[in-house]
Amino acid sequence: MPSKVALITGAGSGIGRHTALALLADGWLVALAGRRPHDLQTTAAAAGTAEADVLVVPTDVTDPAAVAHLFAEIDRRFGRLDFVFNNAGTNVPPATVGDLTFDDWRRVVSVNLDGAFLVASAAFRLMRDQTPQGGRIVNNGSISAHVPRPGSAPYTASKHAITGLTRSIALDGRPYNIACGQIDIGNAASDMTEKMSKGVPQANGTLAPEPTMDVGLVAKAVLAMANLPLEANVQFMTLMATAMPYIGRG
Repeated sequence: MPSKVALITGAGSGIGRHTALALLADGWLVALAGRRPHDLQTTAAAAGTAEADVLVVPTDVTDPAAVAHLFAEIDRRFGRLDFVFNNAGTNVPPATVGDLTFDDWRRVVSVNLDGAFLVASAAFRLMRDQTPQGGRIVNNGSISAHVPRPGSAPYTASKHAITGLTRSIALDGRPYNIACGQIDIGNAASDMTEKMSKGVPQANGTLAPEPTMDVGLVAKAVLAMANLPLEANVQFMTLMATAMPYIGRG
């Protein structure tokens, strides 16, 4: 049976890197996309698999031309695409809505929402037009797709919008055997969550440390979603550190 082909955005670190390594270990062919070429090469080297199994394409997901180039390279190298983990994302330091600059707003929305749309749209076309038809897209949402943290308007708004994008792709994809789901992650241990052990702002105005979970657990969950037959779909999965302040937050 031919190997399936996956694309991971934000593959140079954190959740993206761990998910790429999990897919490669499972026998997938994987395209790695992200802004920093060195980090992508580090991910590829960590896999320890044949060079033919990995395609490294430095990509700014906010640039339509760069995304078009990414998918042209995937089509040229592998000839099809079975799975996308739409994972690239960014954030800015906390600020209330009144103090947030428009530049910071656009910086977050451009990556988290515009980038996710550009990747999903290109993936949709490739999956629709290939033979056999179909594939799966999993968008990286967040606990912030449900409830905000203080001072997080651009990140929270972008992640709420990802939920709408996920639902629309899932509906539009039905005639073409394209499934779309979303994983909403809470406090997976990474560079972004390192500060949580020292205390982060809570809704009541206090600072409190928060528990985290092994980022490898997220990779395992995404791999499980990727390996489902297309007749089934995990529409939404919330995967979080058990004791983090989400249930009962605020």
